[in-house]
Amino acid sequence: MNTTLLNPNLAEPSPLIDLFSLTQKEYADEVYKRFNKGKEIALEIYSSWFKEGRKPDCASVLPTAKTLFEKILEATDFSIPSSFKQHGSKWIQTFPDGLQTESVEIAMEFGYTLCLSSQVGCKMGCAFCETGRLGLIRNLSVKEIVLQLFYAKNLRKVPIRNLVFMGMGEPFDNYQAVKQAIAIFTDPYGFGLGPSRITVSTSGLVDVLRQFTSEVDPRVKLAVSINGSSNHVRSRVMPVNRRYDMDVLKSALLDYQASHPKRTLLFEYVLIENVTDDVLMADELAAYCTGFTDLRINLIPYNPQSRTRFVTPTKEAIQTFTDRLRSHGYRVYLRGTKGDKEMAACGQLGNLGLRSIKINSMLA
Repeated sequence: MNTTLLNPNLAEPSPLIDLFSLTQKEYADEVYKRFNKGKEIALEIYSSWFKEGRKPDCASVLPTAKTLFEKILEATDFSIPSSFKQHGSKWIQTFPDGLQTESVEIAMEFGYTLCLSSQVGCKMGCAFCETGRLGLIRNLSVKEIVLQLFYAKNLRKVPIRNLVFMGMGEPFDNYQAVKQAIAIFTDPYGFGLGPSRITVSTSGLVDVLRQFTSEVDPRVKLAVSINGSSNHVRSRVMPVNRRYDMDVLKSALLDYQASHPKRTLLFEYVLIENVTDDVLMADELAAYCTGFTDLRINLIPYNPQSRTRFVTPTKEAIQTFTDRLRSHGYRVYLRGTKGDKEMAACGQLGNLGLRSIKINSMLA
């Protein structure tokens, strides 16, 4: 019998403290608010959970604190509602509502880079991106973002060294959740990931970029999808350019770099045959890049989608573009394709069948 319902004078039971959505300090503050003590125990619980993927046992606390320790554990939500399914280097996270995101583990020389998603789908509509075909279905919560690293590091035991927000979604379109997730990832009492090991990639939402500049640790790296040497070319493949053109974007990026000496910048440029791969476009891109400091340019040969409309340039065209851009004195890297056979490469993430789930939920 639910006595709370029968007696309106009884207080509603307190909700569980959502551990996955909080930094250590926030979690300790919530514990203290609930019990008027217990901050040291909260620190131990938080550290054990995120560093080792386990709850600490009672043997680690003094006998006099055992009761409080157990009460704090009972008040904390450790649940993992998502399920995960592996497909080679890519794995799919399925949520209780049936929607999914995809994340990718990228093997590096030392450890792994984890490519994170921030949304189910994306509303930016970039022509070369599979996720863009979905449209935006919904944002991920802080917990759903954090679970991606927790699953890889603590359940799969993958040695993750770097995080890149380059999976499904536009991170700046879910900015508050992404900002909080970064705070959790870099919490020294939790995952303890160095800020310089995190990169956030954006299509160029200038208003949020200015927030990011003033609010996020300057050591967190920024990547910008340029994908065009002029407004005409960029607008063809990236609708966001019609809202924030390349001049507006450059002004915000110059301010971003000027705000702190540690601000590094990465430009990402997708090479598409007869669209973005003309050698003269390399000269235009080089001219656009003047004025930036500590700039790196990643060239990405187009990866075909499930229903493709573009063609990958020839190896000769890719090398010619690369050499021409390097001749202007920039650090240019040609990104090798990884995971394209399992649709895990750049621009290939997204299950188009998710749109039917969205439509059905709207009709229900």
